[in-house]
Amino acid sequence: MVGQDAVGGSVHPGRRRLKQVAIAAVLVLFVVELVLGWSSLSKAFAQLRAPRVEPLVFALLAELGVMGAYARMQRHLLRSAGLTVSVRRHLALAYAAHSLSVTLPGGTAFSTRYNYRQLMRFGATPVVAAWCIALSGILSATALAVVTAVGAFTAGDGVQWRSLVGLGIALVLVVVGLRYVAHGTDRLDRATRAAVAAVNRVRRKPPTQDLERVRDLESQLGAARLTPGHGAAAAVFALLNWGLDALCLWMCIRAVTDLPVNPAQVLLAYCAGMAAGSITIIPGGLGIIDSALVLGLVTAGIAAPTAIAAVVLYRIISFGFVIGAGWIVWLLVRRHVARDGGDP
Repeated sequence: MVGQDAVGGSVHPGRRRLKQVAIAAVLVLFVVELVLGWSSLSKAFAQLRAPRVEPLVFALLAELGVMGAYARMQRHLLRSAGLTVSVRRHLALAYAAHSLSVTLPGGTAFSTRYNYRQLMRFGATPVVAAWCIALSGILSATALAVVTAVGAFTAGDGVQWRSLVGLGIALVLVVVGLRYVAHGTDRLDRATRAAVAAVNRVRRKPPTQDLERVRDLESQLGAARLTPGHGAAAAVFALLNWGLDALCLWMCIRAVTDLPVNPAQVLLAYCAGMAAGSITIIPGGLGIIDSALVLGLVTAGIAAPTAIAAVVLYRIISFGFVIGAGWIVWLLVRRHVARDGGDP
């Protein structure tokens, strides 16, 4: 114990000093930015004092639609596996999991674990739950790429047709690949038997040992077949999930200014902000998403004070309101599970 204390004493002070220097540097940078951008900030605060109510209402409705779209996307994926759960329960899961994801350090891991456990409570098998979560992520990322391509094309930035065709081919390959995996379990039976036998030879076990366990996993995966109807519906809701969020940002801009703004440029700025937010250094992408959005809107020709005011309103709705509602839902679900004697 003495040796550990001595070693700890020689290391931790250096780490503390490094942490203090980093915090001081961030504070200095913040103060410098505050001084340099004070005029824009003061004008932005002035615009925030009297935003137009109607666009704010539509922005809030759009953000509610965002969560509804994500819940319905996941619901269609689960229905593809033969499991029907009410929209209300999927909505509760979407709000709670999203709140865990964007507010906790390493929130993605907490959110994925929570999602997995709740899907199991819905009646999904472990394989189907993992399949649903993975496919939700694939659809969401693909939908953002599609929205970005549409924004770039409509903005007239000279996007080449080759890029759009390449993206389209990639999307088709993803869908075909997923359907092949979902429908191809019978075709893989011989390959599975050969693979299990090869592994058992290395383990010096009988050739068919654990074969039934592997087949059981295959049968569970085979139940999660992405039918054309549910697949198309899930893809549409994945697109709506991003599109309605971009609409929320647009409505926040309309709430603080009447000046004409190019919707395609706003869509591009939004996609840039969401791409920057994928760098999960800070929970919720605080500072990262906001800076990218403001920069994108200013590049689109919006005045800096207006861009700042619009982004503040957007984050209040998309982050503050949704996260607050999500944590309330999480507490209610946790209390309900605890009352039923389950493990929350």
